Amino acid sequence: MKQMCIPNKVKLTIFVMLVAFISGCGNSGGDSEQAMISGCGNSGGDSEQAMFRGNLERTGVFSSGGPSSPGELVWKFKTEGPVDSSPAISGGMVYFGSYDYHLYAVEIKTGQQKWKFKTEDQVCSSPAISGGMVYFGSDDGHLYAVDIKTGQEKWEFKAEDSVTSSPAISGGMVYFGSSDHHLYAVDIKTGQEKWKFKTKGRVYSSPAISGGMIYFGSYDGHLYAVDIKTGQEKWKFKAEGPVESCPAISGGMIYFGSNDGHLYAVEIKTGREKWKFKTEAYVFSSPAISGGMVYFGSSDHHLYAVDIKTGKEKWKFKTGNAVVSSPAISGGMVYFGSNDGHLYAVEIKTGQEKWKFKTEGWVQSCPAISGGMVYFGSGDYHLYALK
Repeated sequence: MKQMCIPNKVKLTIFVMLVAFISGCGNSGGDSEQAMISGCGNSGGDSEQAMFRGNLERTGVFSSGGPSSPGELVWKFKTEGPVDSSPAISGGMVYFGSYDYHLYAVEIKTGQQKWKFKTEDQVCSSPAISGGMVYFGSDDGHLYAVDIKTGQEKWEFKAEDSVTSSPAISGGMVYFGSSDHHLYAVDIKTGQEKWKFKTKGRVYSSPAISGGMIYFGSYDGHLYAVDIKTGQEKWKFKAEGPVESCPAISGGMIYFGSNDGHLYAVEIKTGREKWKFKTEAYVFSSPAISGGMVYFGSSDHHLYAVDIKTGKEKWKFKTGNAVVSSPAISGGMVYFGSNDGHLYAVEIKTGQEKWKFKTEGWVQSCPAISGGMVYFGSGDYHLYALK
């Protein structure tokens, strides 16, 4: 999923739907060419390649541990708008977007700005880094390719509506969704379109890639499996509501949430449902997978730990508001944000809180972990670095 950073024109509609819903009642497989941190990740060190959920299978697990206790502030960086974009870390820098229309490059040690790049609307998309370039979308309808050292634009690709989906990079192509109902495949060197796939709804979901296929959700209520080379559909799975969550792939299964309040487990080859788990509100949060468990948040204020084989709950952790942030797992801990303004660190085995850190806004950004530090954005306009 993209972080719950939504084009201005649909925010009110979704808020009203969410209120109505709540008052009425929700390690990887495949060809991971790039595996490092961004929103949530698979490794704790810097990398020349980074992306949302850390790898092409979007499993959201770090190999190096984050802060265990007590989550002390090292620095915070102020922008001019909320920060829902999840950070990407590469070469001693952290890259992230803000509602103030900019993508920022900030030094991870000092919190000092190196450069910022201005778009024409809010930047909710989480960046992906490859080959010395950073790729990200904006609500101005463009996907941008920007030099990570200079902050200078190489090219921009124009979709027909906002780009909040976070890009995936594989085989010299960048893949991303748009509110214009399409998933796009664009050449990373030239910015030229190779193919596009049309759905019947906005594509907020960030795509996952495995075994020559690309998987993503749409607001039309489907999860799609599409051939990465041809853009031809292999199968689609119908949920009971829009699919904004970014799918995660592990062990021949794909896991994703829906606005119908469920987390689904679907066979990757056939598109057949194995099980679904019901929460009490929308599931915008994208799942993380580790140790035979899947971890995800719900707008019912909880983070859940569910057995990937049986779909049975192991534990749930209650916060003070919706959990839209996607969890990051590292060193026996799960890190995630809540709209109650906190970043939480919870033990993955017991579901017990280790610590929490208070900000002055919602925390929908997915944490990034590197070198014993955790980085995340807040609705209070800041990016935080904790140890």
